[in-house]
Amino acid sequence: MQHQKTFDVNSLVPLALRLVVGWTYFSAFWRRLILENKLIPEEAGYIGEKFNHFLPNALGIKPVIEYLVTHPDALWINMVAFTIIEGIVGLALIVGLFTRLMSIGVFLLALGILLASGWIGTTCLDEWQIGILGLASGFTLFLTGSNYLSVDGYFITKKSAFTQTKWFRLLGSGELNLGSHKPLLLVVAFSIFGLTLFTNQYFHGGVYGTLHNKSVKPKLEISNLRIDRSEVSFDVFRVEGVDVYGSFLIGISLKNESGKHLLQLDGNDLAQLSPQTISNYYVAKIKPGKHSLVIPLGSKAKIRIPIDNKWDFQKSAYTLTLTDISGATWTAGL
Repeated sequence: MQHQKTFDVNSLVPLALRLVVGWTYFSAFWRRLILENKLIPEEAGYIGEKFNHFLPNALGIKPVIEYLVTHPDALWINMVAFTIIEGIVGLALIVGLFTRLMSIGVFLLALGILLASGWIGTTCLDEWQIGILGLASGFTLFLTGSNYLSVDGYFITKKSAFTQTKWFRLLGSGELNLGSHKPLLLVVAFSIFGLTLFTNQYFHGGVYGTLHNKSVKPKLEISNLRIDRSEVSFDVFRVEGVDVYGSFLIGISLKNESGKHLLQLDGNDLAQLSPQTISNYYVAKIKPGKHSLVIPLGSKAKIRIPIDNKWDFQKSAYTLTLTDISGATWTAGL
């Protein structure tokens, strides 16, 4: 009787996951460098500005993000390195080369995405889902490695001395014999699930209590309000709202406790503000637009507005009000 070799269905288990996750990361490289160069700081769509959007509500790594967005050269180097790493990890996963090593890369990249931008997502908690699914996928691919339709699998079939080594099984693919490490693997699996629940609750209130989404409505924070006879100055920081477009400020007013307006600017006035009156702290810039003052997510600046020195400066309580095109207002008192 002729012997018929049976196909090992288990070898297909990681294939779809490997291809899809691989393309997810490689496509970031493809979009930023091949389809359109998004690594040019002076041009619209620069990836560094997108990174700046993560700043206001990042979890645990906010100081790192703030350092990078206040040091443009270091930010550019990191954005280039990040893009290249994503490209290498993604392509290697697609072809199944050093699968376990690349799965560690997926895990770390996904963790960075989760902590930095897990709070962003106008409808479906997009960044949180990408991050948490990346963690689970990286862990799964580390356990399975790759065999069918992979470079690792090709090397394994050749049965060279290298593919039989412990190092190839740890970095590439092959049988790991992890049965004795079952408790540790269970701890990792449930830790990923625990992180899923924690970040879902922390970023979005998705486990209990009231749901919240910081990507829907713009929110500005005002600080360091100063008033003298020649100017009013204050810091403004946009900490919430949609990341794909800015808050459009159409009004700045300053009045005393009797209700007298000492300063009142509308959208057209703000569109004509001199760039010298705006001192930006980060890569994402607050700047005059066509009909308003545009404030991107994560941007922060000190704004100095000259005041006519003939106005009656008295000891009083003063209120600064910023008005968004949506009708939202934010106030600060002095």
